[in-house]
Amino acid sequence: MKTVIVIPTYNERGNISTLLDRIDSLGLESLEVVVVDDNSPDRTWGIVKNRMREDAHLHLLRRMEARGRGLAGVAGFKYALDIGGSIIIEMDGDLSHDPSYIPDFLKAIERFDVILGSRFIKGGGAQRRSFLREVISRMAGLYICIMLDFRVKDPTSGFRCFRGEVLEEINLSTLTARGPFIVTEVLFRCYREGFRIGEIPIVFRERFRGRSKLGFGVLLRNFLAVLRLRFKPGT
Repeated sequence: MKTVIVIPTYNERGNISTLLDRIDSLGLESLEVVVVDDNSPDRTWGIVKNRMREDAHLHLLRRMEARGRGLAGVAGFKYALDIGGSIIIEMDGDLSHDPSYIPDFLKAIERFDVILGSRFIKGGGAQRRSFLREVISRMAGLYICIMLDFRVKDPTSGFRCFRGEVLEEINLSTLTARGPFIVTEVLFRCYREGFRIGEIPIVFRERFRGRSKLGFGVLLRNFLAVLRLRFKPGT
């Protein structure tokens, strides 16, 4: 079984090498890594391209048009399926998601179809996160679960693991989210198709380098997107 890790990036030059080193240090067999970069001005893609010369298991998708977290995620999923990924893990490129949890995902996916890395179950948590951001994260998660009838504790987690057939079944080409809301839209499709969804505890770490892309505008757009998804005909 081939495991493919998909990492969407934008201006992560200060983090990507450390992240890839930590993934390599796990020593996992049958592992491929796909970095999906939206043509970062800081040339994150250049660092990955250079590393590819000595690592045949590292792949780069440099996206030149129609940038966005959602579009990058879908492109990465499709590429992972194209290269034969049977287990696909998605994680952020800013070191907020610790690769040491990857073996836990691979163990848990044996019993489920989708695994979420959860901050809000026993053993999970967050480091270096402000009280306000913690409150916003919990309230956003509660809102999403109530509106969309999700039965998990951390629906906004971007550290996730899928069986390949799940991503094939949810019809990636019909997803509409261009930004971070892709996380919610994919989970919605998984619930709608009746897949088994579980959670494992993770500790989320605020980025050490660079700036967060999550602002008030993104939060507002996500709030409205939940309403559209909830009341969309046919859902």
